[in-house]
Amino acid sequence: MGTISAVLMFINVPLPFLPPYLRLDISDLPALIAGIMFNPFAGVAVLVIKNLLHLLLTAIYDPIGAAANLLAGLLLVFPVSFLFYKYKSKKSVLIGVILGTVLMTTGMSVLNYYVILPAYSMFMGWEEMTDSVKQSTVLAGIMPFNLIKGIFAGTIFYLIFLRLRKWIEKKRTI
Repeated sequence: MGTISAVLMFINVPLPFLPPYLRLDISDLPALIAGIMFNPFAGVAVLVIKNLLHLLLTAIYDPIGAAANLLAGLLLVFPVSFLFYKYKSKKSVLIGVILGTVLMTTGMSVLNYYVILPAYSMFMGWEEMTDSVKQSTVLAGIMPFNLIKGIFAGTIFYLIFLRLRKWIEKKRTI
C-alpha cells in the first residue's frame, strides 16, 4: 500500500487559483484504506513508507516537503481510521473524514506559519519571511489547499468505503 501510495503521488494536478507548488493528488487513499482495514497504525505506516519512497525517488532535495506531506497525511488519516477502529460505522468514517479535514486544514496552517515556511526560508537560503508574507501565504494558499485536499480525498475515500464496507467487514472476521 505504501508503494501504491508513492506512485499515486506522481499523479497530481495543480489548482489554477493556488500556488503551483501545491498540487492535488490521491496518494492518501491507500493509507486511509489500510487504516480502515487493519488499524490506525497501518495507515500511519503507509504514510511513512510513501513519504520515504518519495523522498528517496524525487524529493531528496526537498525533505521539508516530504515532512509536510507526512504531517498532513497524519492529520487526515489518523482521525478517520481511529474513529472507525473504535466505532466501526459509516457515521464514524464520515465524522472522521470531517474531523481529519478540519485538523489537516488548521494544523497545516499553524505548522506552515511557525515551522514549515521558516524552515523553507532557512533551507533555501532565503531572507526570513515577514509575518505578513507568512500570513498571506497561509491564508491564500495553504489553508484553502488543505481544505480542498481534505474534501477531495475524503469524498473519494468515503465513496470507496461505502462500496468496500461489506468486504472489509468480512475480511476482518476471518
